Amino acid sequence: MKRILLAIFALVFLISCIPLRIAPNIKDYKVTEGKRFKKGLPKKDVFVFEDPKNADEFYRYINTKFQLNDYYVDVQVPFSLDAKTFYFSFYEVEIPTKSINLIPLALDVALNKAADMDPVFDEVHTSRTGNWYIAIEVFNDSNGDCLSENSVSRELVLSYLRKLKNEYLATDNYNEIVFKN
Repeated sequence: MKRILLAIFALVFLISCIPLRIAPNIKDYKVTEGKRFKKGLPKKDVFVFEDPKNADEFYRYINTKFQLNDYYVDVQVPFSLDAKTFYFSFYEVEIPTKSINLIPLALDVALNKAADMDPVFDEVHTSRTGNWYIAIEVFNDSNGDCLSENSVSRELVLSYLRKLKNEYLATDNYNEIVFKN
C-alpha cells in the first residue's frame, strides 16, 4: 500500500507544473495604479481589461472610431462628456503566465545521469502563455488623473470606458462604428 501511495505521489509530482508567475484574471475590468499592474505603465490610475483579440486590434478600433488617420492614436485621444473635454492614452501590455514543467526536467536529469547525454527537452523546461491587456489612462486640463478615487469625473469617465470596452469587444468590423456615431 505504501508503494502504491508513493508511486501515485511521485506521478502527481512529476506531472505537475510549478507556476513562477500567474497573469491576473480580470472578469470585466479593473481600476488600479498603472505601475503596480505592469512595470513601465504610468503611476496614474488606469482602467484595465483583458484583450482576447489579436495584437493592434484596439489601435485599429480607436483609429477608426475617432477617425484619427494614424495620428496620435494611442496618446491624447480627445472625447467629450457633459461638455468637458477629456483625453485618454492606452497601452497594450502582455503579462505572461510562466511555469516550470517537471517531467521534461526530470527526464533530462535522468538521461544525463544514465547516459551522460546533453539535455534533450531543454526548450520545454518552462512554458509561457501570454495574456494581453488594454490599460487606459484618462486625464483633462483641470484634473490630471480622472480615474483617481478623489476625481469628481471618475464615475462619468468609468461609465464611458465601460461602454467603450464593451463596444470594442462586441464589434468585428470597426467601420460600422463610424456610421453609428
